[in-house]
Amino acid sequence: MSSINAYQHFARLQAACEAQAPLPTAVACPNNEPAMAGVMEAVDAGLIAPVLVGEPDRIAAACQGLGIQSDRFPVIAAQGESEAAALAVEQVHLGNAAAVMKGNLHSDVLLGAVVKRDTGLRTDKRLSHVFVTDMPGFDRLISVTDGALNIAPDVASRADIIENAGLLALAYGVVEPKVAVMSAIETVNAAIQSSVDARALTELGNDGRFEGLNVYGPLAMDNAINLEAAKIKGIDAEVAGRADILAVPTIECGNMVVKALTFIAGADAAGIVMGAKVPVMLTSRADSALARRMSCVLAVLVAHYQASGKSLVRA
Repeated sequence: MSSINAYQHFARLQAACEAQAPLPTAVACPNNEPAMAGVMEAVDAGLIAPVLVGEPDRIAAACQGLGIQSDRFPVIAAQGESEAAALAVEQVHLGNAAAVMKGNLHSDVLLGAVVKRDTGLRTDKRLSHVFVTDMPGFDRLISVTDGALNIAPDVASRADIIENAGLLALAYGVVEPKVAVMSAIETVNAAIQSSVDARALTELGNDGRFEGLNVYGPLAMDNAINLEAAKIKGIDAEVAGRADILAVPTIECGNMVVKALTFIAGADAAGIVMGAKVPVMLTSRADSALARRMSCVLAVLVAHYQASGKSLVRA
């Protein structure tokens, strides 16, 4: 079983949140025991103050099954997933929540409410998902984006995705996050579109698009995260071998990278959706307890950073 003591970087992030008030969070459909258990893990860690949105009878039954008093938290009555998602988003507009958490409903239903033009939480950025991985023995956190939301984004969309991941990294204390724009190779080859796009994104960075970030590509996996590999290949770029963020070309790449880090390198991974007005936690019953808790930690750090412009985490 994962232990936060085995993941020193995650432990450092959680410790930075200890002095903060719990983050008011609208939870859509916490109407079964696994969903409610995820809420309680975050509550017990002092990370969130939930507003539960869904069918009151089902929420009460889930609480009862876990031995929780059903009147411990405010409940907003909603029938069905779509109404629960809409009312959870509404809690942000009403000032009752500063984050949104997925309970027992489909992710696309919740995200549909988040991106709705008139009533959602849209900004001028494309929504994107960021996995943050902590590998025992590794000297830093590694983020991967986007391995869960955007299938095959174009260069313009990937620029937003990079900015979203950069904001998250700044929020958890990275100074000038280094972004490796990933491909199978570290040179531009017209037959490999990801390498062409990586160069285009690097040029956007050179033109000043990514304020506070250092963006470079194309880089392959070895020379993105291993300094010796970068030196052997003679790559003269500050990002090479030192990447904090892996900006992958497609959802397949991101998914495979995260699962390789998890199942081969022993990483644990927390995920969060960026680009909306508030952080959105797409927790899953398949996530480890640590991953669920750390998704809430990331939300706390992002909310604080967006409000203050400062990270709670010491660099």
